[in-house]
Amino acid sequence: MLSAMKRWLRRVLLASTAIVLALGAWIGHNVRDRHPGYALDLAVDAGPPAPLEAGFAARSITPTVPDRWVDHDGDARRGNDEPWEDGNANGRFDPVWLAGFHNGRPARDVHDELWARAVVLGDGRHRVALVVLDAIGFYHDAVVDVRQRVPAAAGIDHVIVASTHTHQAPDLMGLWGPSPGRTGVDPDYLEHVVATAAAAVTEAASAAQPASLRVVRVTDGPEALVEDSRKPHVLDPDLRVLQARDATGQTLGTLVAWANHPETTWDENTRVSSDFPHFVREAIEAELGGTAIYVNGAIGGLMTTRPRFAIHDPDTGEALLEPTFRKARAQGEQLARLALQGLRRPTQHDEPGDGEALGPVELHTGALAIRARTLELPLENRIFVLAAAIGTLPRGFTRWATVRTEVSAFTLGPMSFISIPGELYPEILNGGIESPEGADHGVEPVELPPLRQRMPGRFRFALGLAGDALGYIIPKSEWDDEAPWLYGSNRETYGEVVSVGPNTAPTLHGALLELLDELATEPKEPQPEAR
Repeated sequence: MLSAMKRWLRRVLLASTAIVLALGAWIGHNVRDRHPGYALDLAVDAGPPAPLEAGFAARSITPTVPDRWVDHDGDARRGNDEPWEDGNANGRFDPVWLAGFHNGRPARDVHDELWARAVVLGDGRHRVALVVLDAIGFYHDAVVDVRQRVPAAAGIDHVIVASTHTHQAPDLMGLWGPSPGRTGVDPDYLEHVVATAAAAVTEAASAAQPASLRVVRVTDGPEALVEDSRKPHVLDPDLRVLQARDATGQTLGTLVAWANHPETTWDENTRVSSDFPHFVREAIEAELGGTAIYVNGAIGGLMTTRPRFAIHDPDTGEALLEPTFRKARAQGEQLARLALQGLRRPTQHDEPGDGEALGPVELHTGALAIRARTLELPLENRIFVLAAAIGTLPRGFTRWATVRTEVSAFTLGPMSFISIPGELYPEILNGGIESPEGADHGVEPVELPPLRQRMPGRFRFALGLAGDALGYIIPKSEWDDEAPWLYGSNRETYGEVVSVGPNTAPTLHGALLELLDELATEPKEPQPEAR
């Protein structure tokens, strides 16, 4: 009897050990470092001003939606009793999980194409590339994958991958699968996006040619198209536009930068779409030609266009509240008209002062300087740690509960750009951080001075969700994960649940200030003559 008991205990122990080892191996595989030893510490110094070059490309990343279904109850979740069409005749429902809002939102069809749109800018010696994806977010691991597929022959010193943050595209972050804890990422689609983004950068580099750049900042009008849904109400409302033209005056492409969540069609939409950026790009291309690119800015806070926020039809003046594609079109076309009006203003030869200019100015020469740096951040959000461990989030750790990310900055003539690896609260960029009643840490504002205040040049672009997708980047003095809630509110704030942690903003802010200080010590190039 005793011998049999020992054998039984030994089997249980061995089985338990095997289960523990298998579980550990599974978790280890899920959180493995996708790029061991990868680190970037890039310093490209500006030379004397030289003729500028620009190239653009656009490649589709629209997913195939094989199966269509009928949303009888309008809840954007497919119930077992809701009919569907087996488009690929494989006998099973093949969902494309849309990211944003809630789990279990499969696409029914495609409203407009999704894109990887790239621009390459250079001064004849160095080049920087920006490729913007119609996606809710793109982790740094995948950004490195894109870089490694761009051939050296393209001559790119630094590749920045950003996301528009549309809430109507396939899940590339893992948070919006069929149910909480089940990933929504299709590995084949993710691979397609990586390959297409690299191809778009390569194509834009091949298309690069001598170009003049026209740059403008629009302050009158965009603020009426966005709201901040969390106190303190601080926007990043201005529209910044860069147009590149060839030697004949034909438009090669246009970059439009603004800050707002592309979620105007809201949470009951089940059609694949880039939301209002589609209409921005469509209207600008119809007027100017070339390739139009929309890039987001500081959208934390939360910069949004909720159903209660009216957008007026630019043709009829009708106030549109219902979250429809008509509303998204009205918003996008208004932004496009503002951008075009700004570009048509008379060229400015000189604007006094030390702050940002309005322009437009036209540039024919310039010098490119770049700084980029890899960082490691502790993943303080335990939900994110668990989600990575079980494979819901497709990103690795450099060590336990620590992720690799990146910040960068570059200047070209009177323009400066910073890449922000998430959804930055605008007060960190523009000023207005508070230490409100109810905040968890009881500290004075940490992220000072505002980043844009330290950016050089007369036109200062902030590229949101660029290089990574870390979620909300919240001022530490405004962090509020526990009651009492901010500003005496009787309900929990939104933002912290999808943030890496309260120390993310101070770390990123400090790293970006270091890069900007390095760029500020660069020898000042003569300002190119405005023509």
